[in-house]
Amino acid sequence: MTMKLYCFGESGNAYKAALPLSLSGLDWCAVKVDFFGGETRSNSYRRTINEMGEAPVLVDGDTRLTQSGVIQMYVSEKSGKFGGATPEEAREILRWVFWDNHKLSSQAGMTRFLMNFLPEDKRPAEVIAFSQARLHAAYALLDGHLRGRDWIVGDGPSNADFSCCGYLFYPEPFGFERTQWPEIDRWLGHIEQLDGWTPPYELMPGSPADRA
Repeated sequence: MTMKLYCFGESGNAYKAALPLSLSGLDWCAVKVDFFGGETRSNSYRRTINEMGEAPVLVDGDTRLTQSGVIQMYVSEKSGKFGGATPEEAREILRWVFWDNHKLSSQAGMTRFLMNFLPEDKRPAEVIAFSQARLHAAYALLDGHLRGRDWIVGDGPSNADFSCCGYLFYPEPFGFERTQWPEIDRWLGHIEQLDGWTPPYELMPGSPADRA
């Protein structure tokens, strides 16, 4: 049975779920969520898709999962990939997924939204500057961790990598200049070379161009 990932191209959190699915070899398809049209805020979506009013959502038969980290774990359970070769690696991967959700993706997602998807006269400059400072600290930590490593954990790609890269392949400005972080740049290059890697606007339906 083909799994369905409810997602939209602009969402870095959805990309964190779609990318390992794309690389896993599992049978899946993307179902567009009209976030900017208010679909996730509708009673129908909350009642039938996700009571939290969020994307991504993975549906596999009777199994329905929300939150990108949980979906990543399920992909690993189904495919035997990306979850760590040992219990120690699995815990370390989870540590980085938690770190990303708290320190990196949460700040990147909000900052990118404020800078690109709000009308220019409603973009709060002080909030953006504060968030970019926090992002700078996160980039510095990740760049330092990657020194001498090809992957965040272990000897191959894992959910730690797919979580932390979730927003870093997007073209819109939000305070990340790839060339300023040589270790992150090298690491992202490794991800781009994986068989099946696809950038977010090609992997998932929906992009800002649709609303231009």
